[in-house]
Amino acid sequence: MAWRNLWRNPKRTFVLLAAILVGVWSLIFFTAFMMGMLDSMMHNAINTLTGHIQVHAQGFRDDPVIQNAMPDGAPVENALRETLPQGSHWTMRIRMDGVVNTARDTAGVNIVGVDPEREAAVSFFGPKALAEGAMLGKDDPYAIVVGRALAKDFDTGVGKKMVLMAQDTSGEIASRAFRIKGIYTAELEATEKGYVFVSIPAARDMLGLDKQVSEFAVLLPDINQSAPVAQKISAALKQDDPGTAYEVDTWKELLPLISAYLGNVDTYMYLWYLVVFIAMGFGIVNTILMAVLERIREFGLLKALGMKPWWIVRLVLAEAVLLLVIGMIGGNLLGFASVAALSHTGIDFSAFARGSQYFGMSRVVYPVITLNNVAAANLLVFVLGALVSVYPAVKAARFTPVEALTHT
Repeated sequence: MAWRNLWRNPKRTFVLLAAILVGVWSLIFFTAFMMGMLDSMMHNAINTLTGHIQVHAQGFRDDPVIQNAMPDGAPVENALRETLPQGSHWTMRIRMDGVVNTARDTAGVNIVGVDPEREAAVSFFGPKALAEGAMLGKDDPYAIVVGRALAKDFDTGVGKKMVLMAQDTSGEIASRAFRIKGIYTAELEATEKGYVFVSIPAARDMLGLDKQVSEFAVLLPDINQSAPVAQKISAALKQDDPGTAYEVDTWKELLPLISAYLGNVDTYMYLWYLVVFIAMGFGIVNTILMAVLERIREFGLLKALGMKPWWIVRLVLAEAVLLLVIGMIGGNLLGFASVAALSHTGIDFSAFARGSQYFGMSRVVYPVITLNNVAAANLLVFVLGALVSVYPAVKAARFTPVEALTHT
């Protein structure tokens, strides 16, 4: 009977179904977009020389000068070999703030001395990121790899000369000429402008270093292992090298903004769910209430024939539940189809590149759909939709036969 009642006014039924369908679709699609945006931010942040864990000498993060580097990287290397789970990768770096010069241009950059083979397994900097030229060799003394955006700003290219300047261990300004060996690309233009790469021997030679290392970065097979593995590394360093104070930080300490966003993402999503449902809920209540008021005489007749009020409530609720189920099925199909259609192309934010890069987003965002989010969206719509339908159902059951049959 509830099914037949739905089609007594097909136009109204289709309008309500469309409202539920669009509501469910918007919940699924925009949640997938939000998760894709978060995934993009996480990927870029961790891939841009952060990793899951970093090890520094105490004080280096607060004042990243070469004098605060760890005196010898060997104890950290031994600790990493002892504690890291299978499938992990690590690399050492020498990092310093410096200046890059050409004949016409000057810019502040972060100079990074790397082991190219190890770095490729931990961060974005590897053969896949290379746009022109060749990668660094492990012991290249005068080779440098720069970002495409920096090369464009400086109007330079492969084979051209650049001069790096930075403070050495004695506090003096050290400088060295390098030849551009390659040009890399990154997801964020700020990365291409902010980092230049040389080999570790070249960085040590330029700055007058011996065995000093600025940092170690670790990439784990599972990001959820970060905290326990960091504790193991810290314990191993205290045991093996008690004379040196180290700081072992996970990505949450290294990326506090993203960590805070992750902690609040569920709140943002549920607020979005609430906004969408309020708009959809008014449509459900109004439509079902109109259907009830149009059938007052019918309900009065049913009660006069002996139908109990509870049966009328069940009838109206059954109609509402049928509408919700059909609308939810359509909304889910449309949501999955929308995400699937964008799974290969993504959503291009190139026109808003400057704004999106401020938040660490890629130029292209790929929606990410999860069963938990889909289940939460559907459960919310079904439960709250059924609850708001109770009012029209109870109103239909409260009419007395006399009031209903005399209603005009």
